[in-house]
Amino acid sequence: MGIHYDYKSTRGEKAMKKEAKRKARLEERRAKRMSRSNNQEAEKKMHDIQKPITLDDLTNPDKN
Repeated sequence: MGIHYDYKSTRGEKAMKKEAKRKARLEERRAKRMSRSNNQEAEKKMHDIQKPITLDDLTNPDKN
């Protein structure tokens, strides 16, 4: 009888822990996805096709 009593008495607590763990994983995935999308936006910046490429464009990392 002790096993069954213990199971029923802790079932709600276990369910709450499981739900919290699932929400934490979901939030971690969202944060990871958002950081990836921010990185991709930065990578998509390209040099203007209408302008000629100069040595300064190639060598200056701070220039936007």
